[in-house]
Amino acid sequence: MFTPTFTITPKLLENIKQIAVLIAELNNKTFPNTILLEMEKTARAISSHSSTSIEGNPLPLTEVKRILKNKPENIRDTEQEVLNYNKALEELNKFTKSSKNHLDIALILKIHKVVTNKLLTPYNNGKLRREPVFVNNPKLGKTIYWPPDHEDVKDLLIELIKYTKDNKLKMDSLVLAGIFHKQFVIIHPFIDGNGRTTRLLTKLLLANMGLNTFNLFSFENYYNQNVTKYFQKVGVLGNYYDIKNKINFTEWLEYFTDGIIDELLRIGNELKTLAITPDTRLESYHEKLLEYIKKHGYINDKLYSALTDRAKATRSLDFQKLINLQIIERLGKGKATYYKLKQ
Repeated sequence: MFTPTFTITPKLLENIKQIAVLIAELNNKTFPNTILLEMEKTARAISSHSSTSIEGNPLPLTEVKRILKNKPENIRDTEQEVLNYNKALEELNKFTKSSKNHLDIALILKIHKVVTNKLLTPYNNGKLRREPVFVNNPKLGKTIYWPPDHEDVKDLLIELIKYTKDNKLKMDSLVLAGIFHKQFVIIHPFIDGNGRTTRLLTKLLLANMGLNTFNLFSFENYYNQNVTKYFQKVGVLGNYYDIKNKINFTEWLEYFTDGIIDELLRIGNELKTLAITPDTRLESYHEKLLEYIKKHGYINDKLYSALTDRAKATRSLDFQKLINLQIIERLGKGKATYYKLKQ
């Protein structure tokens, strides 16, 4: 049975608290859909670049954005990696909104199949490894980690999934996602594509943090800033069977949550910058209107008039601006007209 060793240190606890504050701040703000859609596209490009770059893909971010925009027909493996990761992100973002959002072996294999599409043979694409693998350090020119035998991979994954499900309501989702991330890397279930699949699955678990702007999130970017440090923190050395009971997840969890904070701060700062234009700026009365909808589910002109001293004509303009920004939608007709947040 999988029973990871870790300690909730003062640093880890402080990180968890700070993340909760940052998420609450982001969730309490409303941004135009046009900005959010553009940022979502950018986040997928950053994630696709960062996650493949970690694995050695040499394409710069500018080239990645060009590939995702134009989707060339005759492509190299480096370009295929980027397109695959972006497609997996698109599917994952839809999956997080589904009522069938649950982790199992089938989902893991599905994600791996997308990630390694046209990069691995059908024998290995979307399939758990059926042979031994070794993790080498190219600088040292020697093997530094011997993962578990391929015969044990499926059982180890089932144990990890069970641990994740059993602790979903008992443990902070950040800690759970971090433990899953490192243990998945340790199991090394595929012949190739382990890192990319791990980071995508971790994004799925992080969606349970309650972050409404999850699709703007690109935590892979933090790891790509110092790849050597990432591998040192997430990886282990030696033979799995010799070290499996000695692995401590604490240091990794501190680093893992540092990365979440870094990315949440980036999102917050970017949203502030993008949102401040004459066309998109929301005034205090707009915010008051939106706060009322969030609390009560809807608003109409009569209710809005009680919140502000703005004239009827300007109230109509306020509603229209928020409709144009795709933040709210108009429902009903005539005196029965009311407004709700746009889904």
